[in-house]
Amino acid sequence: MEEVVVYDQGFNGNEWYVIAIIVTAFLLIWVLPNIFTFTQTLYTLLIGIVFGLMFDHTIAIPPFDLYDIGDNSSYEVWDFLSYGMYAPFGYLYIYFYKRLGVHGFYTIPYILAWTVLSIGIEWLGVLVGVFHYKHGYRLYFSIPIYLFLQSVHLLIYSVLFPESPTIKKTVKKPI
Repeated sequence: MEEVVVYDQGFNGNEWYVIAIIVTAFLLIWVLPNIFTFTQTLYTLLIGIVFGLMFDHTIAIPPFDLYDIGDNSSYEVWDFLSYGMYAPFGYLYIYFYKRLGVHGFYTIPYILAWTVLSIGIEWLGVLVGVFHYKHGYRLYFSIPIYLFLQSVHLLIYSVLFPESPTIKKTVKKPI
């Protein structure tokens, strides 16, 4: 059995970062006009959590064990709460994709832009102690993961909601 590595103790920057991301992102969702059905909203919120759990429990546990989350290497309540950070990003990713009318070739720069944003948010998470890399893992190793997940996210969305009337349009009545 592996010894627990303690990175930090107490309530400080990493917990505040998780709270700030969750509150800020959900406030943004709350103030943006709703363009999704209930099912689409549920999908966009839950897929972020599912992807976060899936990849964290693939590459952050043995045999890979490439990073730890939170104050120490054992699983804590704050680790569970940190998955709440992923929910609003799944929503906002699809929201702006639909709202901006991205399609065709422009999907590639859109995915690249969100990958840069994701790397920036992860980098800040590293700085405040949310993520602790080990065994040679580096921030740039996350780039292909984000590219893959964001591509799959759009693919699944388009399969589940093909040409769905996502954006509520106002129809002008004839005079």
